[in-house]
Parts: sequence; structure tokens; C-alpha cells
Amino acid sequence: MIDKRLLRASRRVSSLLIVTVILGIVAAGLAVAQAYALSHVVAEAFLNKAVLTSLWTPLVWILGIILLRGVVQWLSAIVAQEAAIRVKENIREQFLKALIQLGPLYARGERAGELVNTAVEGIESLEDYFARYLPQLAMAGLIPLFMLFYIFPLDYQTALVLLVTGPIIPVFMMLIGKLAEKKSLQQWRALSWMSAHFLDMLQGLATLKVFGRSKDQARVIGRVSESFRKTTLSVLRIAFLSALVLEFMTTISTALVAVALGVRLVYGKIIFEEALFLLVITPEFYLPLRNLGLRFHASLSGVNAANRIYEVLNQIENLTEDTEDLGNDELCLQSGSKPSELELAKANIIFRNVSLVYDADGLAALDGVDLEIRPGEHVALVGPSGAGKSTVFSLLMHFIKPTKGEIIIAGTPLEQLPAAQWRSQIAYLSQQPYLFSGTIEENIRLARPEALDSEVREAAEKAAAHEFIMTFPNGYQTLVGEGGARLSGGQAQRIAIARAFLKNASLLLLDEATEGLDAESEHVIQDSLSELMKGRTVLMIAHRLNTVCQADRILVLDHGKIAETGSHQELLQRQGLYAQFVREYRGETA
Repeated sequence: MIDKRLLRASRRVSSLLIVTVILGIVAAGLAVAQAYALSHVVAEAFLNKAVLTSLWTPLVWILGIILLRGVVQWLSAIVAQEAAIRVKENIREQFLKALIQLGPLYARGERAGELVNTAVEGIESLEDYFARYLPQLAMAGLIPLFMLFYIFPLDYQTALVLLVTGPIIPVFMMLIGKLAEKKSLQQWRALSWMSAHFLDMLQGLATLKVFGRSKDQARVIGRVSESFRKTTLSVLRIAFLSALVLEFMTTISTALVAVALGVRLVYGKIIFEEALFLLVITPEFYLPLRNLGLRFHASLSGVNAANRIYEVLNQIENLTEDTEDLGNDELCLQSGSKPSELELAKANIIFRNVSLVYDADGLAALDGVDLEIRPGEHVALVGPSGAGKSTVFSLLMHFIKPTKGEIIIAGTPLEQLPAAQWRSQIAYLSQQPYLFSGTIEENIRLARPEALDSEVREAAEKAAAHEFIMTFPNGYQTLVGEGGARLSGGQAQRIAIARAFLKNASLLLLDEATEGLDAESEHVIQDSLSELMKGRTVLMIAHRLNTVCQADRILVLDHGKIAETGSHQELLQRQGLYAQFVREYRGETA
């Protein structure tokens, strides 16, 4: 089995793999020399009655050949391992870049545990394919031919027997390959499902406890684990059965050669030393073919993992986006010179007939949206759930592209701007900011890694975070835990606001950053946000009336379209959809 995708990935380490194969052939040559020396010593000792002193030299040669062969095989394994490590590193880098390029919307649609399993266990399982299977595949074709090069001139009858019986092993591998591949695929899917389900259970453990369903989920994990156990055993049964048949076939083939040599030796058709040499070298002829059969099963997990890996990588083939990771400005240059940082900071943001369809059924998240946001303007997005508010944010952050229409920044379509350059102008605050496992300082400095310590502290002070940070024994070096688990919701939000202050971006995207906080935390954070919003263009998703009232302009979205636009007072006077939202918020009846 040769996977063309993995074969292309191995080209970057082709020199190492070639060295591995050459070392394998050298080891085979040493095996020939060892068999020749051994047959000579045995013939001298038993036929010519040679004494031990006369055999010291060939015995030392045999010992030296054995040691040298061991060293060569060790070097071959080391070089193959290095090749596999380099390929795995490259594929893992491509995989993670692909996930970054596809963005959070793609990740949300997948099971996190399954993606993690693919990025870790899946890519690790490629090691057998690159370090063992590919080199062994080449050696299984070259080493038997190398052996025949020596055997054929010596005894063509034995060579013909080996030439006929040798291909039986690859043919047998082809017959069982499909069955083994199917079972191995089932095993990989079971492992991915188990990993995904286990992570889901861990992330939702509090909910399971509250609703008293944790034991039920434990039983589900037990069933998933049992399914994985059964598929693993079925794969092992096939592997052991094929190994048994391979050993049986090579043993029978070796016995056939031995019987033929014995009969000819009895009738004086061949001399003893040559017969012994052929008998000793015959197992070495079949060894690469036997090893290939064993490596075949070990490589199946990697091939099945590759299907999922390349499924993700293929998602980005048609993307024109990501100059962020590719470092490519060609798209910008196609439409003229690239806008400067200052031009982007002071530019109008224009949506021209922007539509976006997520689903294959054609349901539009946005439908023909036209709007313009001026520099320094504070705009609030209001509307029911599913109206398209978050979609506007995803489009502006360059996570997705519009199905129709375009977004213009500084006279340039957003699609033609390098993603990294445009995102450097954006600070984003969500309802539940994500903090990475690490220190408070590392999470703030994420916005600008090169920032001075004084700048980090100043950002924290502006966000009203410095005071509570200093109450911790380790201050800014306090570990926040995964997702900021060791901090309260208000503390985590203030760390995120400090991050936004440190980034000092011209465009601020707010997704109701005070949602779900207690009154005291909300008051403190609202003051920090008011300071953060000064002098910046702000686009906010608003649910609370006091937040909406602060906006210069309000856009009311409904079913992916802008239903109304204007100030708070203007929209109230129209008695339209916005006025209805306000009445519902205040608990008033129509």
C-alpha cells in the first residue's frame, strides 16, 4: 500500500530515506559475507578436520561482520527515525496552520477531541509509515534482487526456487490488505470517537453533575471503550493470523530449498560448502519480505489517520485568504499598492451588497447588507438571535468570506488585504474571553509580545485589573489555569480588556462584554470599556439598553437584513422593530 499523499510528504526527507535503504542493502551484503564465512568455517572444521588455531582468523571475521551488521542496522533505524520525525513535524505544522486558516467557525463545527486526537495521536501514528514501512518497501524489492545477484551464478536451481516462492508473500499481503485496512479504519474511528466523547464529558462535567447524569455518561464511555477494545482485538487477530501465515510460508519455502539442496548434496550434484552457504542465505532472502508484511499492519493506523489529516488540509486548497501564515502579499499587489497602517486605522468600513450563505440549503445569514462605518463612530448591532450580528463580526475579522458582495477598507476589498495586517487593527472582546493556560502576564502580552513590562502594567491599570492581580502571591506571574479557570468571570474579562488596551487597535469589536457579570464587576468593567472606546471605531453587539443608548448609531438586523438604522431616539419615534425590542426589554406591553 502506497499512499500518494504521504509519498509526496516524504520527498522533503528523500535523502534520509535513500540513506536508510542503502544502509539496509549494506546490511544485506554483510549477511552474505557472514553466510559465506560461516559456511567456510563449518566446511573446514567438519570436512577438512581443521584445528581451532587455523580457524581463528575466519571466526574473528565472522564476529566483526556480526558487530558491523548490528551497527549498520542501528544507523539505518536512526536515520529512518530522523526522517519520520521531520515529516511528522512538517505535517503537524501544516495541520495546525490549516486549522488557523479555516478559523474558529470551522473548529466550532467539528468535535474538539477528535481534532486533538488527529493532531497528536494521528500524526504520531505516521511514524511507522515513514520510518519503517516506506524504507522496508524499497528494501523488500531491492534486497532479494541483491541476494539473487550472488545466488544465481552459484546455483541457478536454488535461485529459480527463490524467484518463484518470493513473490507469494507480497501477493498474500495484497489479499489480506483490504480486510486489514477496513478493520484498522474502524479502530481509528473508534479511537477518535472515544477521544471526542471523553473531552466532551470533561468539559461538561459540571452540567452532568448538576443534572445527575455523570454516571450515565460514564456508562457511555464504557460502551465506547468496549467498542474500541473489540475493534483493536479484531485488528490484532488479522495481524497475528497474517504473521502466522507469513512465517509458515517462509518456513515451507526455506524447507523446500533445504530438501532440494540435501538431495543434490547426496547425489554429489553440489559441494557441501556451497549448499551450506545457500541454506544460510535463504532466510535472509525472505527476511525483507517478512518484515514488509509486519510493517504493513503497523502502517495502517498512519494511513487511516492521514485520511482525516488531508481532509482538513484539503479544505484550504481553494482559499485565497491566508497571507497571515503564508507571508504572501501578491493578492494586495494585484489591485495596486498596499494601504498603510495609518490608512487602515482612519478608513471607512463599507459593506456593499454583502450576503453570506452558510448552509447548503441556501439559507442566508446575511442578505444584501449595505452599510458604512466611519472612523471613530460607535455603532451598535441589535436584533434577535440568528439575525446575523455575529456573522458581521466573523466577516470583519476575516474568518469567512461573503458569498456575494464585498467589504471595502481604505478603497481595497478586504479579501485582498493581508489578514495579519488587517487583524492588527482589530481588538475583540467577547462575552466569555478565552485565557490560555499560563500566567496573567503571558495572557495580557498576547496582544503585543514585544511590549515592555511597564506597558503591560499600564494596560492592566487602565482595565482595573492591576489591583486584583497584585493580591495574588505571584502577581503577574500567577497561573490562570486552562481557560482562565482560576479567575472569576469579572477578573477574566478585565484581563481581556487589558489585552485590548495593550494592542491599541483602531477598531474595537464588542460582543456584550458585561453579560453575565455581577453589578459591581459590571460597573468597573463598563468604566474600563468607556475608556477603551475613546478615539476608536467601535462596533458592538448589544443586548442591554444602557449599552445600546451609548452608540452613535444603531443598526437593527432581522433575518440577515438591516431593518432599521438611526439613533436611539430616532428609532423609538419610528415605533418599529427597535421600539418593540425596547418595550420587551422594559417588560412593557404593546
